[in-house]
Amino acid sequence: MPHEDDQPFYESPVPFDSERIRAAAVYCSDGRLGEQFDDLLQNALGLPRYDRLAVPGGAACLASHFVTYREEQGVVEQLRFLIDVHGLERVVLIAHENCAFYSRRLRVSPLQLETQQREDMNKAVRRVRSLSKDLTVNAFFARANWQGIVQFASVDL
Repeated sequence: MPHEDDQPFYESPVPFDSERIRAAAVYCSDGRLGEQFDDLLQNALGLPRYDRLAVPGGAACLASHFVTYREEQGVVEQLRFLIDVHGLERVVLIAHENCAFYSRRLRVSPLQLETQQREDMNKAVRRVRSLSKDLTVNAFFARANWQGIVQFASVDL
């Protein structure tokens, strides 16, 4: 418990806004893409703030893989909480190319990686929609082009 005389280590210049946006994003915790994910959500989708569920592999854990059973249960419970308490109306799922979670944890061949990710995205969308019939769910696939620019393609659902 801080003492009243203690000075904060850092004070953010960003003011707190208590208004809820009623949206959440589920994406991979790969820190190399965090700023680009924020850019998509804030600027392209018009979500200045959103609830974040960043986990290795992102929505992969919502695709009913045996090895991700525990992660799936955890993320589903977190989403249920956010739907109930924060009044979520929208969930955005984002996957990215060359995700190490797929190659290392799920042991997906590089030749099958993107195909598996797209199949998983469709399963994840169905899983999220099963939590509330009123949710709007969007899905995107991120890829860096040869210039290092991250481009997002909407995943057909």
